Amino acid sequence: MANKRGSVYVAEIKTRYKEKVYTSYLLRRTYREDGKVKQQTLGNLSALPPEAIAILRAALHGQKYIPDHEALEVRRSWHHGHVAAVGAMLRRLELDRLLGPLPSDVRERLVALIIARVVAPASKLATARWWQNTTLSLVPAVGEASTDHLYEAMDHLLERQPYIERALAGRHLHEGGLVLYDLSSSYVEGRCCPLAARGYNRDGKKGKKQVNYGLVLDGEGRPISVQVYRGNTADPKTVADQAHKLKTQYHLAHVVLVGDRGMLTSARIADLRERGGIDWISALRATDIQALADAGAVSRSLFDQRDLVEIASPDYPGERLLVCRNPFLADDRARTRKELLAETERLLDSLARRVAAGRLKQTTKIGAALGRILHRFKVGKHFECEVSEGHFAYKRRDDRIQHEAALDGIYIVRTSVPTTDLSAAATVSTYKSLQHAEQAFRNLKSVDLRLRPLRHWTARRVRAHIFLCMLAYYVQWHLRQTWAPYLFEDQHPGQHVDDSVVRPALRSASALAKAHTKRTPDGEDVHSFATLLAHLSSVVHNEVVVPAHPEIAPFAMITTPDSLQSKLFHLV
Repeated sequence: MANKRGSVYVAEIKTRYKEKVYTSYLLRRTYREDGKVKQQTLGNLSALPPEAIAILRAALHGQKYIPDHEALEVRRSWHHGHVAAVGAMLRRLELDRLLGPLPSDVRERLVALIIARVVAPASKLATARWWQNTTLSLVPAVGEASTDHLYEAMDHLLERQPYIERALAGRHLHEGGLVLYDLSSSYVEGRCCPLAARGYNRDGKKGKKQVNYGLVLDGEGRPISVQVYRGNTADPKTVADQAHKLKTQYHLAHVVLVGDRGMLTSARIADLRERGGIDWISALRATDIQALADAGAVSRSLFDQRDLVEIASPDYPGERLLVCRNPFLADDRARTRKELLAETERLLDSLARRVAAGRLKQTTKIGAALGRILHRFKVGKHFECEVSEGHFAYKRRDDRIQHEAALDGIYIVRTSVPTTDLSAAATVSTYKSLQHAEQAFRNLKSVDLRLRPLRHWTARRVRAHIFLCMLAYYVQWHLRQTWAPYLFEDQHPGQHVDDSVVRPALRSASALAKAHTKRTPDGEDVHSFATLLAHLSSVVHNEVVVPAHPEIAPFAMITTPDSLQSKLFHLV
């Protein structure tokens, strides 16, 4: 008796022919006939795509096929990778706990503001719009925040500033350690800010008012604190405030303060002596170097065999003077002076032709035109000019030019730190560490964090905004250190031409290799910090639903990170 019902399945048949293996897929049916199991081939499926064969095989096992567009639907997507990485570093640094001891809406908004400042710096209104497309908005306190909420958070941040700065100082400053200090400024939009004033303009924005802010960093360049001043405050006047903080707020009995020559003037150093407990490393101004040279304490003959000489002078009691000569700097200054003198002479010749042609006759007008020329390139002291009614003549002052050129490439580092604590070479290297402050200001003010322009109207909001940017730089600094293998960063700095700390720094072999190949040793692309964050942003958080099964609640699916993204996430 035959039983023709049986079952249908897909059979995979492999055959070997001349060292090659061929695979065929056959649609077969099994059935019983007269007590025996038999097979019947219904068709050859080998020409079908593998996906179609897999679907047919699954259907024969009782699975239901649902088209892709019906099986899963991505309802909404948010950029996730970059904000997740920055947020992970922020929490690893326990900065969230410094913003507030307990979880709160204000703390969540401040965390989001710092992350946004690192990832996509913008105004507070633009920031609140931007993070609606990131997973920051999935935090209710952030996603529902208005600009008023953000300003309230900034006010709270300003109240927490002393506590946060003390905590950072406790982490990174220690007795006898280095403290870097420098001052910069940023221009202000509008006329309502009481801190805005006209002063020494560092942004090249003529006619704009500005605010000044002093930044304290540890010896490696981590930001510790920032203080905001009116825009016309002179650099040296801010030193006393920082000395007071170090002694009374951070409770440091002894530190070494490193500041530039315009900051640590002789008057400020005298004040530090009176306070006690603060040594210093700075440099002499050009006029002070010239005075030492005129007194015979400094001359080129000192550098016949070396480029670093330690001297003492009664004009600087209790200090070591480290005289350095960089031949590369000397060549650069000589070349620059030659170019500026030639350009100034070209303008003076033009003025002389105008006067000779009678187009400029009055003494006052000739003098005004001459003043503009001499002021333009700051080399007017090297020319002797004669001005009278309808007459103008000039000549170079070669004696002054040669007098100045004799000191080309020479700079003098001054310090109160004894030789037993810091050698001459180490002192010069420490003074050069002020480049960390310069790098901090570049990151704060340029495309990285965009501290400027300042658009806040009240003093407290300006202070809060600048402090917020400083905290963002604190996070960014640690991210750069952590991700250095994948950035165009030199992971092994410290080498100099001819192994002399006075000479220019050299890039390490690993940094040169990254710059040349644009690849890391493990085969990943090398990035700038901005493009690395952009690459991380392609890791997306998706909200997914199953239309065919509405009873299944929406769930999250996050893009699988690629090789580089996985490594970056692992590092933080």
